[in-house]
Amino acid sequence: MCMNKKEHWESVFSQKQQTEVSWYQPVPKSSIDFFESNKVSKDATIIDVGSGDSYFIDYLVNNGYQNVYALDISEHALNRLKIRLGDKANRVNWIVSDVLDFKTPVTFDYWHDRAAFHFLSDTNDVDKYVSITTNYIKPNGKMMLATFSDSGPLKCSGINVKQYSKDELANQFSNTFEKIKCVDEVHPTPFNTTQNFTYCSFKKK
Repeated sequence: MCMNKKEHWESVFSQKQQTEVSWYQPVPKSSIDFFESNKVSKDATIIDVGSGDSYFIDYLVNNGYQNVYALDISEHALNRLKIRLGDKANRVNWIVSDVLDFKTPVTFDYWHDRAAFHFLSDTNDVDKYVSITTNYIKPNGKMMLATFSDSGPLKCSGINVKQYSKDELANQFSNTFEKIKCVDEVHPTPFNTTQNFTYCSFKKK
């Protein structure tokens, strides 16, 4: 029997160690570079979508950001991150949810998504994600998205993904967001292979 989306990701994060998944980054340099270029204030509301057990959350907590949210469909992934943070875990607002089902009274100054959006291959799901970012990012708020590029993998963790060129990713959000910049990145995996990514940052109009 096929697993649903949540079951799939709970299985991945319960059965595999950090260095056994292709997206592992001990230092999320591009995410940090984009974030720092936006000069985000310490009291800004910041969300990491599809956080998993990403070290971007460690960076935010260790640098004194006060309103940090970590969202992931996998409770197991977030629990691993909580354990790693130890006493600092209480500085993070934890949300176990599919981003497409996400509802909150909070609006965000900064939206970070490395490698979650590209798992949405259905047009309706893509449109719903765009609508969610429109609703939950403040006017003049910033967003950073990273997806597989048009020369990146077609699948990840056994799931089909949607590739984006820099122009395609920018155009997808152009009705509500102004592109700040886009770059290509070659991500080295723990398996001595590489994956081509597209990173784009945006400002809410």
